[in-house]
Amino acid sequence: MENLNGRKLVEAGDLCERRNGRGVDLNRNWSVDWGKKEKDYDPYEENPGNAPFSEPEAQIMRKLTKSFEPHIWVNVHSGMEALFMPYDHKNSTPSGLASRLMRSMLQDLNHHYFQDKCLVGSGGGSVGYLAHGTTTDYMYDIAKVPMAFTFEIYGDLSASSKDCFKMFNPVDKVTFNRVLNKWVATFLMLFEMVPSRIDSIHLAVSAVKWVPIGGNVVDGTLIGDSRESKKIEGLELGMQELRTYFRLFLLSSVLLMFMFCSRISKSKCRPTYSNLSI
Repeated sequence: MENLNGRKLVEAGDLCERRNGRGVDLNRNWSVDWGKKEKDYDPYEENPGNAPFSEPEAQIMRKLTKSFEPHIWVNVHSGMEALFMPYDHKNSTPSGLASRLMRSMLQDLNHHYFQDKCLVGSGGGSVGYLAHGTTTDYMYDIAKVPMAFTFEIYGDLSASSKDCFKMFNPVDKVTFNRVLNKWVATFLMLFEMVPSRIDSIHLAVSAVKWVPIGGNVVDGTLIGDSRESKKIEGLELGMQELRTYFRLFLLSSVLLMFMFCSRISKSKCRPTYSNLSI
């Protein structure tokens, strides 16, 4: 359990507590757009800490992510029913193939298990407020996890804002089992979908065409009937080639100098003969 001290506060009766034991919201303690405050900012609700990754819980999760480079990230919340993708800190979703695949997956899940009733899209564009320094945005933008999601798995909109347990949790067995079974099936379908989608991204990346120094890289990806071209500067590739040529030049120069010196040395060591006759 990552937020052990925060959980202790909840179990002690503070059912609306969402922060850790030091009063920091761990889902605002990550580095993407950290610390930005909206007009409705409430430090009790979303205290981001003194700096990105100031909290050991966030540091642990970051270290864990770096240790095995996951293909998928799902941040599970409650408060409503929604299937979100980046971004949380702005009212838009990423561009490119991975973003389109994520949205397609969420739409399929929504149609299959929720009769298209879940909100689908960016968290920042769907919930009515922007969230800065969130885990999902970090996973997608910095950790480069190709599939990053936030799932809101339950919410009782009729509950009082002071009754956080009822607002965020099913309170009867029938509802609990229904929510549990539906989301377990959703996750199983998601895990079945991911490998083929990841392969599509890898194939698109491998299709990139490289050109010589000073040129551009063009990535053409065909999605359905539409084709988009993305130009990527080839400067870094050119610099790598220059470094290689320079190393080869130095090596050749050293070898030539060695051969030249060896030849001089041999000429000095040749025996000399006197013109005196015996």
